[in-house]
Amino acid sequence: MPFSQLSSDHIVDTLERLAKRARDRFPTASLNNVIEELIGLAKRDRRRSQRLSRPYLLLRSGIFLAVGLALVGLVYVGERVFNWAQESGASADVFTVFEGVEAGLNIVILAAVAIFTLTRVEERLKRSLALDDLHELRSVAHVIDMHQLTKDPTALLRLGPSTTSSPVRSMSEFELGRYLDYCAETLSLAGKVAALYAQSSRDPVVIAAVNDIESLTSNMSAKIWQKIDIVRAAQPNEKVAHED
Repeated sequence: MPFSQLSSDHIVDTLERLAKRARDRFPTASLNNVIEELIGLAKRDRRRSQRLSRPYLLLRSGIFLAVGLALVGLVYVGERVFNWAQESGASADVFTVFEGVEAGLNIVILAAVAIFTLTRVEERLKRSLALDDLHELRSVAHVIDMHQLTKDPTALLRLGPSTTSSPVRSMSEFELGRYLDYCAETLSLAGKVAALYAQSSRDPVVIAAVNDIESLTSNMSAKIWQKIDIVRAAQPNEKVAHED
């Protein structure tokens, strides 16, 4: 795998390592289920994104068949025009030629329409497959964002009393920082899974959808890192622990 391309296998391996890290740290957190779901999507999308770079042989064979039939039709029309010209004499040659040219043009037009239609069908099938998968990745990104939504780092500063409706916040500063970091990593990897489609497709609609997902995950990650900075600011005199 060249370094100029994303490796789908490495993305899946990184997700699986992240799932183990998150489950070891937070064995009962529902974020683990989201990561497992993303791993399943990444494995499926790995195969589907690779399929986008390969031609649909059945449709391509239809294109070659249309070209072959057009050539056969032109040869047939040319032969008939030649025979009609010999049988009809010089007075009918001009009309015979015009009829032959019209028939040839009709064959060329029909062949061009068939080729264009089959090409568009392949493009639309691949686009539909990619957009459906990208829609799922977009939904997963929003689910990840929901998991970090109630993880308010300002609660660590104890600026005011909690209400009866306040969510339960039992994490320490270190645990909250790790949880938010896992959310940010998961979002980043979701964007990388989406990028596999842009790598395998030249369709501008697919590429635009991938860019939208990458922008979405980047913006969500930026919000999470603002929370992480607040967590670190809440413990200025403590050494921040790191893990693999």
